[in-house]
Amino acid sequence: MAQILVVDDEVGIRELLSDILSDEGYAVTVAENAETARKFVCQESFDLILLDIWMPDTDGVSLLKEWGVKKQLSCPVIMMSGHATIDTAVEATKFGALAFLEKPISMQRLLNSVRHGLEVHQRIRTFASYRPVEEPPPPAPPPVAPAPVSLPKIEVPDTGVVIDFNMSLREVRETAERAYLTAIMNYEGCQMTRVARRAGLERTHLYRKLKALNMEIPRVSHKEHTEKEPSAGHSDPAA
Repeated sequence: MAQILVVDDEVGIRELLSDILSDEGYAVTVAENAETARKFVCQESFDLILLDIWMPDTDGVSLLKEWGVKKQLSCPVIMMSGHATIDTAVEATKFGALAFLEKPISMQRLLNSVRHGLEVHQRIRTFASYRPVEEPPPPAPPPVAPAPVSLPKIEVPDTGVVIDFNMSLREVRETAERAYLTAIMNYEGCQMTRVARRAGLERTHLYRKLKALNMEIPRVSHKEHTEKEPSAGHSDPAA
């Protein structure tokens, strides 16, 4: 059952409104002035308030503004007056009044305004009780893999080549071959015939290997030109 507070200093108006609304099935509380209305609002919860503008102690607009400032209003308010101007009605709306009824109030207009006010109150209550569906929390990020342990780097003496075991197998293999051939060429004084023999490669294969490894091919020295080559009837030992 909807609870309605009627605030009016005229006893005839209070009784008339109370009788009409009670016959419609509403529970009606009446207050003869602003002070009594303040007590009722603090003590009870109403679904709608019918508030007269002109009252001897405090006018209805001032009381409406007071309730708004103190955040004591939890329902719509419909203002009533037989002498209010348009400016007064606008001011009341500014402070939160839902509607304005001019006296004498017709019963049909009264009931229509009350039904509308109660519908507004119901929508407000429904919205206030609404709780959005909580979305599930986002999935936890995957664990961060530990940084790989750095592998050693080996510098081959007298070659200027560093073998980095953090590289791929192909890169490590090529670096090791580069260090190997650099060490042999340094040892043999870049005499490519001896280098090829020590490496177990044909000279042609050796040159191809140096080119594939982006290594500089040493110029053949005069001494190597004069080295004794195997006779035509004998195979090259490096073959």
